[in-house]
Amino acid sequence: MSEEAISVRGARVHNLKNISFSIPINKLTVVTGVSGSGKSSLAFDTIYAEGQRRYVESLSAYARQFLERMDKPDVDEVRGIAPAIAIRQKNSTRNPRSTVGTQTEVFDYLRLLYARVGTTYCRVCGREVYKDSPESVADEILKTLPEGTRFYVLFPAQAGLAETRANGDAAKKKNKSKSTISRGSARPGRSITARQVITAHIMSLMQRGFTRLFHDGKIIELNSLDDYQLESFADVFVMVDRLVARPDIRQRLVDSLEICFQEGHGTANIETADAERTPLKFSDRFECKYDGTLYAQPEPRLFSFNNPYGACPTCQGFGNTIGLDLDLVIPNPGLSLKEGAIEPWTKPQYEWALDELKQFCKSEKISMTVPFAQLSRSEQRAIVEGKKDWGGVRGFFNWLETKKYKLHVRVFLSKHRGYTLCPDCGGGRLRQEARDVKVGGRTLPEVCALSIKEAAAFFESLQLSTEQGAIAERILFEIRRRLRFLVEVGLDYLTLERLASTLSGGEAQRIQLATNLGSSLVGALYVLDEPSIGLHPRDNDRLIRLLHNLRDIGNTVLVVEHDEDMMRAADHILDIGPSAGELGGRVIYEGDFPGLLLDEASLTARYLRGESEIKEPKQRRLFQKRRLTLRGASEHNLKSIDLEFPLDMLVCVTGVSGSGKSTLIHDCIYAGLKKQRGDWQGHVGAFSRLEGAELIDDVILVDQSPIGRTPRSNPVTYIKVYDAIREVFSVTREAQARGFNPSHFSFNLPGGRCDVCQGDGTVTVEMQFLADVELVCEECKGTRFKQQILDVRYRGKNVHEVLNMTVREAITFFREVPKITNRLRVLDEVGLGYLRLGQSATTLSGGEAQRIKLAAQLSKRTGAKTLYIFDEPTTGLHFDDINKLLAAFRALIEAGGSLLVIEHNLDVIKTADYIIDLGPEGGDAGGHVVATGTPEEIMKVAASHTGRFLRQYSARSNGHGALK
Repeated sequence: MSEEAISVRGARVHNLKNISFSIPINKLTVVTGVSGSGKSSLAFDTIYAEGQRRYVESLSAYARQFLERMDKPDVDEVRGIAPAIAIRQKNSTRNPRSTVGTQTEVFDYLRLLYARVGTTYCRVCGREVYKDSPESVADEILKTLPEGTRFYVLFPAQAGLAETRANGDAAKKKNKSKSTISRGSARPGRSITARQVITAHIMSLMQRGFTRLFHDGKIIELNSLDDYQLESFADVFVMVDRLVARPDIRQRLVDSLEICFQEGHGTANIETADAERTPLKFSDRFECKYDGTLYAQPEPRLFSFNNPYGACPTCQGFGNTIGLDLDLVIPNPGLSLKEGAIEPWTKPQYEWALDELKQFCKSEKISMTVPFAQLSRSEQRAIVEGKKDWGGVRGFFNWLETKKYKLHVRVFLSKHRGYTLCPDCGGGRLRQEARDVKVGGRTLPEVCALSIKEAAAFFESLQLSTEQGAIAERILFEIRRRLRFLVEVGLDYLTLERLASTLSGGEAQRIQLATNLGSSLVGALYVLDEPSIGLHPRDNDRLIRLLHNLRDIGNTVLVVEHDEDMMRAADHILDIGPSAGELGGRVIYEGDFPGLLLDEASLTARYLRGESEIKEPKQRRLFQKRRLTLRGASEHNLKSIDLEFPLDMLVCVTGVSGSGKSTLIHDCIYAGLKKQRGDWQGHVGAFSRLEGAELIDDVILVDQSPIGRTPRSNPVTYIKVYDAIREVFSVTREAQARGFNPSHFSFNLPGGRCDVCQGDGTVTVEMQFLADVELVCEECKGTRFKQQILDVRYRGKNVHEVLNMTVREAITFFREVPKITNRLRVLDEVGLGYLRLGQSATTLSGGEAQRIKLAAQLSKRTGAKTLYIFDEPTTGLHFDDINKLLAAFRALIEAGGSLLVIEHNLDVIKTADYIIDLGPEGGDAGGHVVATGTPEEIMKVAASHTGRFLRQYSARSNGHGALK
C-alpha cells in the first residue's frame, strides 16, 4: 500500500470480514454500500475510533479523564492515521443555553466586537454614553473655547465632604472612649455641628494645597479658616487652575483635569471668566452626561448570557420563564365557557371555581355560550386576569401556589405550566445594560435574531470609524468568515439565536462542518456521516465545494454517503457489501468513480449504470374526497398558508432547507392532530383550523431514532415477537417440570437471566484513564441466562441459540408457530432477513432502526386508518434500500394507511402520488406554497426548485435511475 495513505489491515469490527484497504491522505474518500453492510463500522468504529484513541492516549492522564475514551477496534494494523474528528448526523445537544451562535463560536467574536467598539446609548434620552478622560476633555475644551478665553478648572467642593464628616464622627467617638476610661464614667457627648464639618473640610482643602473656591461667578480666596462664611457647599467648586485657551496649555490642562477627576470623585467642571458661556461638566464615570444615569462599561462578560454578570436577571439568560401557560389552560378557544373552555375548571374538585365564573359572567354580562376566541379582548382579559373582587384564572392559580405542599396540587400545576417569553429581555437573554450597546445601529440580541444570510450581509456592509476599524479588523474577519461558511453549507436560513437542541441531525452536522472549517485545522482526519442529509439537491454543489476546501487546506476527508454527486466528486471510493449484516462486511470495490461504473460485482454500480433502478409507479393514486385541510398556518416562517393533504396515498412535502417543511408537518399537522385527540401537551404551531381529523384513527411519527439504548434491546423485543418465543419455551415439557413461566426466559427480568451480568452477556470493567474494558461474563459465558434456563430446549435449540438465529433462519425454525412467523416475515419483507433475533439495538444503523419501526407497524395489520409521518426516511439508505422502503410504503397504504413524507431524495419524490412543494427559498423567503400536484405537474412549475431537478432527473432517466 502507498505511504501516502492510511493503511488498514485485518479489520473485524462488527460484521467486517477481516478486510484490508487504504484511504489516500489529503483526499476525499466516499464509503458507500447498502444499509447494514458495514460502512459505519469501517468509517467510525474502525478508522475514527483508532485515530481518536491514539490521539487521546498521547495526552497526559489528567487530560484523558475529560475526553471520550474509545475502545481499541478489532483490527490487526492501522498505519499513517492522523488525529480524527467525527461529524455525525445526529444532534446530541440538550443544553438550553447552547445556540447556533455559541456552537459556531460566532457569538464569542460578537461579544468581543460589542465590548471593543460598541456604543452605549442612554435609555432615557437616547444620547451616546461615554466616559471622559483628561486627554479627551482637554481636546474638547480647546476645540470648544475660542483662543484667548479665560476659564477655570474646577471640581465640586462637596466631593470628600462625607469623608470629612465621617472622620469627625470617628474622632468624637475616640475622644469619648478615652474620657470614659480615664474618668470611669461616661459623659454625654455632642455630635459634630455642620459648621465644624465645613471648617474641617476647608482645613482639609487648604492642607492639600487648594486656596481658592468658586461660587456664583466669584472667586473666594482661602487665606484663613474664617474666609469661608457660607453655610453649605452647594454650587461651590474648588478651583484647581486658571487658564487662557491656547494650544500650548494642553499638557497643563491635562494635569489639572487629572487632579479634578482624582479629588472630585470623577467629575470636573469648566467655567469661563465672563460667565456668559454655559458651564461644561465632565465625568470619568460611564454615565449619561445629560441625565446622570450610570451604565455598565462594555466588556465581554457583559454580553454573555452564560455569565451571571451579563445574563438577564429575570430569566437567568434562558430567554424565557416558566409560568402559567394559557394555551394549556385554554387548549381549545373554540369552546365556550359553558362547554369547558377553561380546562382546569372541568375537573370535579374545582366545580366551585366554575360556579364563581358563572356568577362573574352574569354580573359583567359576559356570554357563557359564545366561543372563548370570539369574546372581546376586554372580556377575555377580565376572565384571565380578574376584575374587582373576581381573581380570574391567574388568581385561581396563585391560590393553588399556596397549596403546593400537597403532591396532587404540584402535579396539577405542572400540567398547566409552560415556557413564555421573558417579559424583561423579550427573549434577548441579556441584561438591560448589554441591550443599550449598539454596533451599526443594532443591539447584540437584534443581530442574533437575524438570519445568517442577513447577518452576513449586515457585517459585510458594516461601516466603522478609522479607529474602530483598526480595533475590530481581526474580529470582523473571523465573524464574516464563519458566517460565510454557514451560508455555504446551506444554513443561511437559521438565526444565530436558534437553540441548538431544536436542530435536525443534518443541520447539527453541517454546523459542526462549518465550525471545523472556521477553525482552519490542518493535518486532521475528518469522518462525516451523510453530510447531504437535509439538503435539497440544489445545495449539493455548495456542500461538495466545502468538502473540497477542507481537503485542499491539508486534511483527509472520509465520508459515508449514498449521493451520486458526492461519489462523482470523490477522489477515492470504497464500496462495502455485497449485502447487509452477515452477508456484508467485504470491500466490493476500491478505486475512483469511473472504475466503479465498470465493476460488475457492485450493486451500487448496477444502479449507477441503470441496470437496476427505482421505478415510477405505472399508475398514481388519484386525489379522492378523503383529505386533511389546514388553514392559516403561520408558525415560524409559514405565510398563513392553506393546504389540503390527500389521504390513502403517498404525499411528499418538498422544498429547500428552511422552507418550512418540518414546521408544517411536525408543529402544525402532527402536533395539531395529537392535540385534537388529547394526546399532546407540548407546543402546537399557529394555524386557524385543521379539518378532517375524524377521518383517521391514529397518527404515528416514524423517525430514525434508536429503537433502544441498552444491549438488551433488540429487533424481536421491539416488534413484540419475543413474547411469543418465550411462551413457546415456557410450555415445553422441561419448563413445565421445573415450574418455569415466560418471565424466566426474559433477560430483562430477574429469575432466569444471569445474576452477574443482569442479562447483558457482558460486564464492564472501569479503567479510569483508559477506555472501559467490556468482558464476556464468566458466569453465563455471554449467553445471558442461567444454566437451568439453557437446559430447556425447543426442537433441539435453547433460547440463546434461537436468539443467535437470523430472521430467515427463525422463520423456517418456527414454521409451525404462525404467531411468530407472521411477524418475522414482515422483517424479512422490509429487507432485514439478515438480522439476528437478539442483535443489540445499539449496533443497528439508522436505516435498520427505521425499517424495524416500519415492520412493527406492518405487523399489526389492524385495518385502522392510520396517518404515518416520515421525516427524511431515506437517511442512511442505499439505492437498493430505497426500493425496499418504497415497497414497505406501498404495503402500509394497502393496509389502510396514509403516508406524509418530508423528503429531498428524487427517487422517492418521483414515486409520490402527490407533492406539496414549499419555498421558494429558506427562512423569511420561504413559507409559501410554490406548487402542489403530481410529479408531472410540479415539473411544469418554473418557480419550483424541486420541479427543476425532477425535470433534470427525467432527462437523464434513460441513462440511469440513480440521481439524487
